[in-house]
Amino acid sequence: MEFPEKLIHGRLIKRYKRFLADVLLDDNTEVTAHCTNSGTMKSCLEEGAEVYLTPVNDPKRKTKFTWEMIKINGSWVGINTGNPNKLAFDAVVAGTISELAGYTFVKREVKFGDSRFDVFAENETEKCFIEVKNVSLKEGHYALFPDAVTTRGQKHLRTLMEVKAKGIRAVMLYVIQREDVDVFAPAKEIDPQYAQLLKQAVKAGVEVIPMQAKVTPHKIELVKKLPFEM
Repeated sequence: MEFPEKLIHGRLIKRYKRFLADVLLDDNTEVTAHCTNSGTMKSCLEEGAEVYLTPVNDPKRKTKFTWEMIKINGSWVGINTGNPNKLAFDAVVAGTISELAGYTFVKREVKFGDSRFDVFAENETEKCFIEVKNVSLKEGHYALFPDAVTTRGQKHLRTLMEVKAKGIRAVMLYVIQREDVDVFAPAKEIDPQYAQLLKQAVKAGVEVIPMQAKVTPHKIELVKKLPFEM
């Protein structure tokens, strides 16, 4: 996924009210950017750190920038939670994730029951529902999800188990937007209920695919699958 226009460089002043971040640009202009990440952003917040923003030319938007990434310990961490969905959709269409290759029809935002999943794919032999989650939390060499209790995420796991029970392929695709980790696991201490449901989902046949992304100011690309520990 290449950024359609040049990103704007600055340094983080502070993030507040979950969805707002003040940034000092290189020309010493202070701007407010929209933060799409509603979680705690633990391990990817550092005041004074380098950040990149996307300029937004939308008269309806109060904020004229979207926060894309932050530099932590010398490497970029993607914090825009909308980007993993784009990455996942493009990857399934292109067949670049080997486990999700071979589909001839791919669509975003498809409902099953009372849940809406990020990607639906099918071919002549099977149908597949894929839920995509953004992962930014780091602890040691682990990438963890979630970084806050997620009742919505819990609901998605329950519904994916229903999908599987109907004989349809069900996949949890975790997009890890940082390169300083090498194993994925559920954040048991933050949301033990989610961790337990994920364990149940795996036993029920829901597939877990953790994909690591390389984040740069020019593009974000999925580079490899990480091992998964319960």
